[in-house]
Amino acid sequence: MDTATHFAMGFGLAGLAYVDPVVASDPRLAIAVMVATIVGSQAPDFDTILRFKDNATYIRNHRGMSHSLPFMALWILLIGVGTSMLIHPAGIWHVLLWTAIAVMVHVFTDLFNTYGTQAVRPFSDKWISWNIINIFDPFIFSTHILALLLWITGLVAPAPLFITLYVVIALYYVWRTVTHFVLTKKVEELDIENGRSPEPDGHYVLIPTISLRRWHVVHAKKDGSYRMGWYSPDRLIWADYIESMDHPAIEASRKHRDIRALLYFSSYTVSEVEETSTGYIVRWADVRYRHRRQYPFVGVVVMDHNYNAIDSYVGWLSPDKMNDRLGLHVG
Repeated sequence: MDTATHFAMGFGLAGLAYVDPVVASDPRLAIAVMVATIVGSQAPDFDTILRFKDNATYIRNHRGMSHSLPFMALWILLIGVGTSMLIHPAGIWHVLLWTAIAVMVHVFTDLFNTYGTQAVRPFSDKWISWNIINIFDPFIFSTHILALLLWITGLVAPAPLFITLYVVIALYYVWRTVTHFVLTKKVEELDIENGRSPEPDGHYVLIPTISLRRWHVVHAKKDGSYRMGWYSPDRLIWADYIESMDHPAIEASRKHRDIRALLYFSSYTVSEVEETSTGYIVRWADVRYRHRRQYPFVGVVVMDHNYNAIDSYVGWLSPDKMNDRLGLHVG
């Protein structure tokens, strides 16, 4: 989820903690729990600081080790014990419990979006992304804001209010999960029925959008090419087809740390090469993030004719801004 939603969830879990009669009866303990759930709801994303090093390090590691099983335990201990010692030492077990819930909810909800996490490290470094909930979900965010307003104004007691909120959100996650599964099958059937594909060729990935009724679709074909489109009720529209080029410069670019970072993170990439008077420009793009007919999540390496890297970039940029950033003004 996005930072704002995790932040709202931190407050929401503090309200849910009032189901614990000890927390509900001790205002100081309730404050300690609130601090712990708010910090715990943000802690796995503290690796955002890696941006200050460089984009390659950030992309390769964000939501990686910081969301892993060992780090989840570390966040719980550091935040739970630290908060309890500073505010309410006698309530340490209650603070630890709600810190654990906050940290685990953060990691669990991150599994549902396209970016995903490496939540099962050290057992596997595989990126787990279920593509079910958009990274910013208006329903989840707005229901939290509504519940917090009702709590702040005193119109509804926190325990029943937040029990209701999280039951509704749990049902929402179940509904979205079932919908994603059913529609993935339906997209495949529609593609075959429309004569675009005589039989399943590769697999289909549905990616959530802000709209509950519209999904981006990526068809990853067996030959390594992709079709991109969108699905809304009973309509499957293909908007683009893209495949990687074959060139020595592309193979050489795989050794560059920026490109390695992108390929480590994503299994849905395509590459192209452009020859210039001074060498080559190799561009890699993650096809899952198509926006306005462009692919803004990219890795680019500028090379000389001997395939030596001159400049590079990995991250989010439009093609025009990319050219300006790297000083590429080729005809």
